[in-house]
Amino acid sequence: MNNRLFILLFLCQLGVASALVPSSALAESTATTVEVEPEKGPHRGRMLRDGDFAIELSIFETGVPPEFRVWVTNQEKPVPPQQVELSVKLIRLGEQIDDINFKAEGDYLRGDTVIYEPHSFVVSVAARYRGKTYTWEYDNFEGRTLIEEKVAEAMEIDTEFVGAATLRKTIKVYGKLVLPANAKRQIKARFEGEIKQVHVGLGDLVKKGQLLITIESNESLQSNQIKAPIAGVITEQKANTGEQSGQRVLLEITQSNKLLAELAVFPMDVMSVKKSAPVTLMVNGQTTSIPSIVSGNRLVMRDDQARLFLAEVDNTEGRLSEGAFISALIEVETFYVPLAVKRVGLQAFRDFTVVYAKVGEQYEVRMLELGREAGEWIEVLGGIDVGTEYVTNNSYIIKADIEKSGASHDH
Repeated sequence: MNNRLFILLFLCQLGVASALVPSSALAESTATTVEVEPEKGPHRGRMLRDGDFAIELSIFETGVPPEFRVWVTNQEKPVPPQQVELSVKLIRLGEQIDDINFKAEGDYLRGDTVIYEPHSFVVSVAARYRGKTYTWEYDNFEGRTLIEEKVAEAMEIDTEFVGAATLRKTIKVYGKLVLPANAKRQIKARFEGEIKQVHVGLGDLVKKGQLLITIESNESLQSNQIKAPIAGVITEQKANTGEQSGQRVLLEITQSNKLLAELAVFPMDVMSVKKSAPVTLMVNGQTTSIPSIVSGNRLVMRDDQARLFLAEVDNTEGRLSEGAFISALIEVETFYVPLAVKRVGLQAFRDFTVVYAKVGEQYEVRMLELGREAGEWIEVLGGIDVGTEYVTNNSYIIKADIEKSGASHDH
């Protein structure tokens, strides 16, 4: 069982009737529909006949933008193009109509309008010759399919609307968390004496002004108290009750409510990183990102020639640790564009990069001319109009269905 049929049967079990159009997907497991190729003329165009009168309608694009050229015959003999009045209407998805008029040029009639991509439309032709009018209409669809709304919902096909966006270009860097230079305080006695009591222990949280140690002076025998100069954690304890204080370090307090991210930026990107640039930090083992800004940089380069840029990290809740490895996105450029689409919606179609426009329950390719890209967005220079609804997530499903239907590029 092929993947398409499996999906369709699964949807039917969910109570989703119908499948993907234009083909009858469930029937294709038991029968194959053979489409009759339209008749082609000597110029590789589509032949349209009415009795003895016939025209060959071809999309010509050798050395020029795509345009219609038409050759006319009657009783299999060429008809001078000056003797024929011809007009063509291209009815595109969404009922947009391109009106094309023709003038004689050499032995053919030449259309006056560029036929822009996609070449997907209903073609309506009207020709007048020797007082008689001939009309034809046919479908010339490519890159188009139809999916019922409830099927699209079941497949989680998401859409958004084309519009303006602010693109934020970033560079990805790596580093680690370190303590600021003023994060530690080493506690010593101002005079020598006997340590009567140590009121805190290793790992204790202390507040600023909290009693740490009581010492009795060797000279005056008076008791003196040492209090915490800052709030923090006792990270070293070298003093015990009954010992002499001496001039040594008795305790160390470390403030951990604020850390610094040291971010290694290599020479090719150093000039693009500016002070106060937004930074998004990802800490190993943490599921949420941390916003910050570039606050400065170290003057000395590392041995690998990377310069360390700094970003402050709030650690009030104490969830982060000194030495933790991190990655970060540093914003190096921000620019507004009038037209942008999300990168996730892009697909390949023939030689083009496309998104799939949605009109009702129909989806059709839009060939894009692309510009700058940043993050999830990419600038669009042409190929789609502002306000167009297009597929974002799961656009590959549309691509697969169009490829399955075999919509052709008919010239």
